Amino acid sequence: MPQQRFLIAATSSGSGKTTITMAVMSALRQKGLRVQPFKCGPDYIDTKFHQRVCGLPSINLDTFMSTPEHVRELFVSYCNDADVCVVEGMMGLFDGYDRAHGSSAEIAQLLNIPVVLVVDARSAAYSMAALLQGFIHFSNQLRVTGVIFNKVGSARHRQMLQQVCADIDVPCFGFIPKTSPLEQGSRYLGLDFSETSDTSALAALATDNIDLDALLSSADICQESYPMVPTKPSSNDKVFVAHNAESFSFIYQENIDLWATPIFFDPEQDIPDLADADLLYLPGGYPEKHLEALVANRACREAIHDFAEKGGRIVAECGGMMYLCKEIVTDEGSFPMCGALPYSITARKADRKLSLGYRRFQLNGREYRGHEFHYTQFLGAAPPSAAQVFNAMGEPVATPIIQHKNILASYTHLYRI
Repeated sequence: MPQQRFLIAATSSGSGKTTITMAVMSALRQKGLRVQPFKCGPDYIDTKFHQRVCGLPSINLDTFMSTPEHVRELFVSYCNDADVCVVEGMMGLFDGYDRAHGSSAEIAQLLNIPVVLVVDARSAAYSMAALLQGFIHFSNQLRVTGVIFNKVGSARHRQMLQQVCADIDVPCFGFIPKTSPLEQGSRYLGLDFSETSDTSALAALATDNIDLDALLSSADICQESYPMVPTKPSSNDKVFVAHNAESFSFIYQENIDLWATPIFFDPEQDIPDLADADLLYLPGGYPEKHLEALVANRACREAIHDFAEKGGRIVAECGGMMYLCKEIVTDEGSFPMCGALPYSITARKADRKLSLGYRRFQLNGREYRGHEFHYTQFLGAAPPSAAQVFNAMGEPVATPIIQHKNILASYTHLYRI
């Protein structure tokens, strides 16, 4: 059947883009459509919401961590079996790591797909005409096919916004009321994915307030399947991957696709048999929120410690690195971790400091790229770094890269480890 593709973007962060994207995905699934989700940028939290709603892994599309060619290949390879491909943007439509480079607009242009623009309509009426004119006509390589207004205050407010769209000749696909009960709770900078999403309520939000037929009619329609691109064979290495809904869940699907049959285990409950493992992968998450459970599973911590001591290969990112350390210190006390790295981490409120942004570094003849996002810090002096780390603008940052025995660990979430 024909396949439809579009990108949902916003004028700025905090406009309700993720909630509306999830609502649209839920409603399309309720129609019986197979929805393939994508996410612009390095975000590894929104993708969890997408997967929960769509039942399929959400794929990051990022031109800093990969290349334009790789982004196209990912899009093509994941689109073939879908009825609808929905890409969620990041931040504002034109916000990238260097002006519009890496932005949602760049991804839409790269994939040649139309944009549906989510606009926070609070405290504005006819001024929206100037705002929308700017976004729609800023780039002649971008196609904004319609608008969804969020946080609409009243029937009169809705009428004024309808007049805006009529005057500037842009379709309006929907109005989400200001009193919507589905605004997700925040945790750090992302949505709180520990909450259970009510997909039926999300679907109702879209069905009741968005003209889905008009939205789909405006989307690009691909009559034929995409030509298959050559895929690199997955490694047959025996790879163990720590995975938990919250403690160890910040994982790029592209990393998982590197291996034919990764073995998942939950460090809060399971004891992995690492005797003949080729690699142990400890991704990020929020281990500081589950310290009692991690401490209680002493056998798992000892198995990982022993694997490290015997020279087992480990890649640990952010929360995974914290778990490898000697301890995590909070306002409630000190919690012993694996002890494979001789460092302590502080998650005390007084020590919280945001570190955020793209990262790249050279190590052993290879360039690594990824993203850093955390509030915890090393307790005391930071470890010596095996490489100088740079941000997207080429400026040096103090993030240490730890090489200890056969361990590669850092606060950076790596893309394609």
